[in-house]
Amino acid sequence: MIMQALRGTQDILPRDIWKWNYVEKKIREWCRLYRFGEIRTPMFEATELFLRGIGDTTDVVTKEMYTFNDRGGRSITLRPENTAAVVRSFLEHKAYADDNVHKVFYIGSMFRYDRPQAGRFREFHQFGVETLGSYSPAADAECIALAVDFFHSLGLKNLKLLINSIGHVECRKAYRERLIKFLEPKKDQLCDDCKERLYKNPLRVLDCKEDGCKAASEGAPQITDYLCEDCHNKFEAVKKYLTALGIPYEIDSRLVRGLDYYTNTAFEIQYAPLGAQSTICGGGRYDGLVEEIGGPATPGIGFAIGLERLILALEKQNLLPAEPKDENVFVAVMGEDAMAEGLRIEDGLRRSGVPAEIDLQNRSLKGQLKQANKQGAAYAVIIGEQELKQKMGVVRDMNNNSQENVALDDIVEYLKKQMQR
Repeated sequence: MIMQALRGTQDILPRDIWKWNYVEKKIREWCRLYRFGEIRTPMFEATELFLRGIGDTTDVVTKEMYTFNDRGGRSITLRPENTAAVVRSFLEHKAYADDNVHKVFYIGSMFRYDRPQAGRFREFHQFGVETLGSYSPAADAECIALAVDFFHSLGLKNLKLLINSIGHVECRKAYRERLIKFLEPKKDQLCDDCKERLYKNPLRVLDCKEDGCKAASEGAPQITDYLCEDCHNKFEAVKKYLTALGIPYEIDSRLVRGLDYYTNTAFEIQYAPLGAQSTICGGGRYDGLVEEIGGPATPGIGFAIGLERLILALEKQNLLPAEPKDENVFVAVMGEDAMAEGLRIEDGLRRSGVPAEIDLQNRSLKGQLKQANKQGAAYAVIIGEQELKQKMGVVRDMNNNSQENVALDDIVEYLKKQMQR
C-alpha cells in the first residue's frame, strides 16, 4: 500500500526518538573522550567507489546494493556502508597531506537489500569510527577499547570480543592455495554462492552461515599459521595491548569479516542475550583500501555498530533509562483576546528557554487542563475574560493543583524562576 512505509524501513516516532537521542549522546561523549571528530558523508556515491572498495565478490556488492542510474546516466549507489565513503572524503580533501593520524566517527543511514528481521532493516543506522594514518597495533587496541567502553557505558556487560588476523595480501596467497585444496574435495557440500567464491575468494567460505558450508570448512587450516613474521608480531602486539587494557578476548580462526578490504586485525563484539543475531559490532584493519581507491598507501582501522540492533538489546535487557520528563508550560485560553495575550506569553516563555504550548483546538477549559495534564505540563497558565480585565493570569501547579494569580506582565519571569527550581 502507498500509505505504508516500504518493507524493511521504519518510522522513528516522537515517542521513541528519546532512545536514539540517549544512545547518540553516549556516542558523542565517548568519541570526544577518544578525540574522534564527527564526519557526515553523502547518502549516495558513485557505484565504482563501492565496487573497488568493498570488492565485487562480496554479498554486499553482488546481492544487497541499491544501485540506479541518475538522469545524467551515472551509476549511483545508496551507501551500504560508510568506510569507503570516509576514505573517498579523506582523499578528496587531501587530508593525508598533513601527515597526521585522522580519527573520525559517523552516525547515519545505510542501505542494503536484505531479508528484514529483528533489528535488521533495509534502511538501517550505523555508528562507526575510522582511524587513518597509523600502522601501530596500538591503534587497533584503541579502536576496540572505544567500542567496549561505549557498550559498558550503556550497561552491556555480557560481551564477547572475538579477534583474528587475516594477514596482508602476501600472507594470504599461500593460505588461499592451502584452503582451496582443503575445500575442493568437499565442493559439493558448499552452497551455490560458496562454489563461486571457492576460487575467487575462498576466505569468504569461512564466513558463510549455511550449515553445509560450516560443515565443509570444519577443521580448515587456520590463517594465523600462515602469517609472515611482521603480521604475526602485529597480532601479538594487539593481544598484548588488549591485555594491558584489561579487555578479555577470544581468538576465532574463522573470523574473516564480509568485506574484501580487511587486512590483519579483524574483530567482532557479540552480546549473547540477543541469540542468533548476537553480533553488535564488527570491524578491522584495512591497510590497502586507500590505495585501492586511488590514494597513497595509508593504513586504516575502524568498526561499525548497528543502532537498531543495539537499541533492541538495550530494550530487551531493560537497560534504557526512564524516558526523560519534558517539563513544560501549557497556556489555556478562552476567547480571541485571551488567545492574543496567551500567544504573547507563550512566545516570552520560549524566548526565556521554557518549553511552552498553547491550545490550538478551541477546547473547553476542562479539556485544555486535561490536555496539559496528559502531556506532563508542570504548570498551566489560565487566561479568560476576567483575567484580562484584571490584567492577571492564573498560574496552576499541575503537580499539586495549587494556584495563584500573577500579573500578566510578570508571568514569564515568574515561571522562568519556578521552572529553574
